[in-house]
Amino acid sequence: MAEQPPFKWRHFEAEIILLGMRRYLRYSLSYRDLEELMLERGLHIDHTTMYRWVQRYAPELEKRCRPHLKGTTDSWRADETSVKVKGSWMYLYRAVDSQGTTLEFHLSASRDAEAAKRFFAKALSASHTVIPRVITVDKNAAYPKAVTELKAAGTLAIACELRQSKYLNNLVEQDHRFIKRRIKPGLGFFSFKTAWRTLQGFKVMHMIRKGQMKDVGKGDILSLVALISSLFGVAT
Repeated sequence: MAEQPPFKWRHFEAEIILLGMRRYLRYSLSYRDLEELMLERGLHIDHTTMYRWVQRYAPELEKRCRPHLKGTTDSWRADETSVKVKGSWMYLYRAVDSQGTTLEFHLSASRDAEAAKRFFAKALSASHTVIPRVITVDKNAAYPKAVTELKAAGTLAIACELRQSKYLNNLVEQDHRFIKRRIKPGLGFFSFKTAWRTLQGFKVMHMIRKGQMKDVGKGDILSLVALISSLFGVAT
């Protein structure tokens, strides 16, 4: 069966939906802030409607961007940052390469070797990553155990070096700031599912902004807009 058009049966036009989603994912705005900005353009859109747009289309944007990601280097930096979901702390695992290019991200309810192993397995299976020569992590004891188990299973190359150095991991720790800035204006996440869907949107928008998509330069907002529109089949 043919795939159903992504904006079928929506009350608002596709261009307006993509505008609202882009602005929320890119800038440090709450949904109520976005409601006011849209009203300035004569668009009466309730903040809960825009919340539903992000929940529906942010994961779709991330999925459609995947085939267009540029390749990465074989030097990885991995770390996790805490995210509060329904009053409890969850952990967003993230990795970048030696150039600061985002490799992969994964939200987990736990911060242990099993969670680290799932994250590394996800990063290794991504189409734009290469087998790492070295992985730099902090002093979290879960990482050596996860890497050892992945090597034993044949998922990770035996020759891959695990390097534990907080100083060398500053690159990924600094990259956490974008996510922290985006989460702060909101009222928090009320379920794991909504947190993950929103974080997928935040992360892929950050990747586009950093110039990780083919034919879109770093900070090129016009190309960013054109890319997202083309991915959803909307003329600009």
